Amino acid sequence: METDDAPEAEAAPEPVAEEADLPDLTPILMGAVDQARAAIIEFSGDGVVGDYLGASFDDPASVTHRFLASMPGYHGWQWAVVLATYPGADHTTVSEVVLVPGPDALLAPQWVPWNERVQPGDLSPGDLLSPLPNDPRLVPGYLASGDPELDEVAAEIGFGRKQVLSDWGRTDAAQRWQDGDFGPNAAMARATRRTCRGCGFFVPLSGSLGLVFGVCANELSADGRVVSAEYGCGAHSDTPPPEPIGSPAFEPFDDGVLDLGT
Repeated sequence: METDDAPEAEAAPEPVAEEADLPDLTPILMGAVDQARAAIIEFSGDGVVGDYLGASFDDPASVTHRFLASMPGYHGWQWAVVLATYPGADHTTVSEVVLVPGPDALLAPQWVPWNERVQPGDLSPGDLLSPLPNDPRLVPGYLASGDPELDEVAAEIGFGRKQVLSDWGRTDAAQRWQDGDFGPNAAMARATRRTCRGCGFFVPLSGSLGLVFGVCANELSADGRVVSAEYGCGAHSDTPPPEPIGSPAFEPFDDGVLDLGT
């Protein structure tokens, strides 16, 4: 008995319609402006839809109609309504209603993390401003700070703070002070020949920073501020007094006083 072991022929797949084979759906999609407007009103209420701005096709079977938004605070924003249909249909279906910014829309400024927004001088009484996690300016107090003099003193005392300045934090502060209003390049420093290094009001900082920085103790100058040793001002302790006017060899003559004894 003969048997036919040949496999059965697989059925040919049905042809998939190409975009060019689809009927033109443009009239239905473009004619649904009123339906798109009604969808916005149903979604957000009356009085929020402005002028019709036009439409754009996402694909041959869907279109996006745009309307100007007329709500307070949304200058330049637009309503976008996505409608869809299919071959043979005589209507469209609402797929999406969204509010989107237009080319000249009023937008909120770009969000900036708080640590980038806070600036020197922003801290007020009662405010709390914690350091960033893993702040490179700080290291645990039980680690060496990198300052030999400070480490030696801390070891002798036998206790320390929870966190201390790291080498990077100390360098960062020194550079900031050097470039600031009390550094060697400040206008005040450039206007004098005398520097803080030789001033009696200059109180050097402790540790290695004391080689180049100190605190001014002159109430008429940079009192209480960290100044560079190369900073200077006109209130230096060695500033000579002004030269006297006139001659000290003779008594002043006052022609308004009458000598009644003669």
